[in-house]
Amino acid sequence: MFEPLKALHWLSVLVVVAVMVGLPLVTQDTYLLHVLVLAMVFGVFASAWNFVTGFAGLKTFGHHAFFALGAYGSALIGINAGISPWVTIWLGGLIAAVAGLLIGLPVLRIRSMPHVAIVTLGFAEIVRITLSNLTEITRGELGLWGIPAFEGFTLPGIGEVSFSPADKMAYYYLALILLLLSMVVITALMRSKTGLSIIAMRDSDDAAESLGINLTRLKLLIFVVSSFLVGVAGAFYAHYISILTPTAVAGLDLMILIIAMVLVGGLSTLTGPLVGALILTILVELLRDLDTFRLLIYGALIIFSVMFLPRGLVTIGEFLPWRRRSADDEGT
Repeated sequence: MFEPLKALHWLSVLVVVAVMVGLPLVTQDTYLLHVLVLAMVFGVFASAWNFVTGFAGLKTFGHHAFFALGAYGSALIGINAGISPWVTIWLGGLIAAVAGLLIGLPVLRIRSMPHVAIVTLGFAEIVRITLSNLTEITRGELGLWGIPAFEGFTLPGIGEVSFSPADKMAYYYLALILLLLSMVVITALMRSKTGLSIIAMRDSDDAAESLGINLTRLKLLIFVVSSFLVGVAGAFYAHYISILTPTAVAGLDLMILIIAMVLVGGLSTLTGPLVGALILTILVELLRDLDTFRLLIYGALIIFSVMFLPRGLVTIGEFLPWRRRSADDEGT
């Protein structure tokens, strides 16, 4: 992870980004762009959760609470204060980060990861129940509607950029920018001295502490950064979908979906959560008619990944015959 990227790696990144940037210029199919926008939103969520669990080893199962807080925080500020979504999405991320700090202060002092997982899951359920019961503010399961959309603007040389349900191109590029920014933040942290401390802490708390690493401060930093990224993703989702329900953004099935994305794509990898988000978002759309039975499909995918591809789909190249021959040649 900390090795300098080779020219081939940089070329691969540039090709993928170029394809993503050019895709809406090739096809403007509304449904396709909608699915890709959702894939990128979940890609931010999955990458942020992987940052906490895959890289830092903090087993948290309540990150969907921060997604919901970012979504409802941004939406309610926009509705009641009339502030532009261009501002409120960052405020939504800040609300999620503050919540991450407050829950992280007592929880992350616990050394037992199963207890951390249970407590964070309980916190998420408290958030869901609270959002459901505050009907005068959130309208509960009836749905919070009237969420303002992003205001359009004019780009020199391009023209008018508008955000409307009928035209997904602007939302697509905004989601792509948020995804790239989140990946830059995570990659920068993991390739810094902080990243080395994170890996050391994941491998052994005691060894890392003996080296002078402040575990509480490091865990809080990881938790707050991850919560902020998830909150921003939730805030964007709110202004994109335009209606929110507690079950949709704070339900346990959302967290199960994110876990499946990371495990299928590749836990503890940078690109794995993005691959998993793309595959499972498409799968969700294909299996929409199955309703709650989709959870069985997620479970089967997780079991298959753990049994046959424990490091995810991004490592499937290691099992190809010519890759194995190359590795054997290098060994000799």
